[in-house]
Amino acid sequence: MGQAIEQLAQFAAATRWEDIPSAVREQARLVLLDTFGVMLAGSERPEVSGLIRCWSKAPGGGATVLARGWPAQDARSAALLNGIAGRAIELCEGLRLVSGQVAMQVLPGVLALAEARRASGRDLLDALVVGYEVAGRLCGAFTPRPLAHQNGQACMLGAAAAGARLSGFDAAGISRAMRVSTTLLLTPSYNNVVAGATALNVAGGMSSFVGAVAPDLVRAGFEAQADAIEEALGQMVGAGFDPVNLLAELGERWEITRNYFRLYACCNPIHPALDALHAVLSALRPTPEEIERIDIATYRFAAVMRNPDPGNFFASKYSLPHAAAVLIVRGDLGHASLDDSALGDARIAALRTRVHAEEDPAMSARAPRLRPARVTVTLKDGRQASHACESHRGDFEQPFERSELQAKFRELAGCVLTAEGVARAESMFDALEGVQDMHAAIAALGPYVRSG
Repeated sequence: MGQAIEQLAQFAAATRWEDIPSAVREQARLVLLDTFGVMLAGSERPEVSGLIRCWSKAPGGGATVLARGWPAQDARSAALLNGIAGRAIELCEGLRLVSGQVAMQVLPGVLALAEARRASGRDLLDALVVGYEVAGRLCGAFTPRPLAHQNGQACMLGAAAAGARLSGFDAAGISRAMRVSTTLLLTPSYNNVVAGATALNVAGGMSSFVGAVAPDLVRAGFEAQADAIEEALGQMVGAGFDPVNLLAELGERWEITRNYFRLYACCNPIHPALDALHAVLSALRPTPEEIERIDIATYRFAAVMRNPDPGNFFASKYSLPHAAAVLIVRGDLGHASLDDSALGDARIAALRTRVHAEEDPAMSARAPRLRPARVTVTLKDGRQASHACESHRGDFEQPFERSELQAKFRELAGCVLTAEGVARAESMFDALEGVQDMHAAIAALGPYVRSG
């Protein structure tokens, strides 16, 4: 087995909350708060609530499905359902310099295990940080195949490491949990987003499921080949794996601090263009009817998301013309604005056809370190304005204010919890290091779940 993988497993086993710098701890609490809110709001999507209802007659267990009714399930089922919910509304955080929505694939599994094992808040945070570290470094070491979305790939192995860590495994056990889990890696296609195929979100939930089940596989005695991770990421789901930098600055550079958060409820690569559009709109202040056309130049990965007629809610999250039109007509791109009703809004539909996105090869050459975009708005009276940006707000170099993320959490958590429940959840996460029993802490929010 690769020495770098074993050293990474050793780090995951040995790192304690006291070893983690205070700034990293604060970031972990913020990531947890943000992700919890996204899971709550995602549980309201029809396909997610439908799946929860399908499983509602199953026997209860030791973990909570974060949805109306606050249903109990076994840890594996709760992890899967919460993970799917978290992927459903395109508002989760992710790695900034490589592809990977780590917290949404790691947290649901360790949260479910923390409940089932009645672990402390500190244990939960510790597992989240080390699982994030493993996932982030694996994401940076492997080359994804062009059409393969990273749901259920390297982040799944980080989820397995986090679950094994929370379960008290040593380095050998964490290594085996990750290597056993390589047989469960997935290859969901990016074409799902164009098709509006919400099946893509199940792949993200499966990472959470594996985080909860991998410890059981190790306990039961399942074995794995020594080079399972290198083979799986290098030859099977990926097109290459280079462990040279896997351990660079380990314990000094923390992957959870190199992330982005979202306030726009749409695919992250199109955010720079939307930031630029927002700046132009602030200068021109046009009505939708005054706009003749909008020209967007950006890097390739964002430029391909230019379908002017997305077929459903999920597909709309990956349409730059649609998101731009929503921003112009409704004034923002939060969860409540980029909703199902936006697809049926005649003013938005009319404006989408006036948005033209193209790749700028010079911009593509600077991605992913930068994610450039330039937007020009031309009005029917001949006035015109342009704005360019090198990347979007919300990443570790241009972070949102904490108050902005708190406002996002309150909106999303309020989809399921009452105002008092939202306040109690926020207070709980602020003081999570002092929580001794995560099962009791989550159960205490139950009385504040909205009915209906």
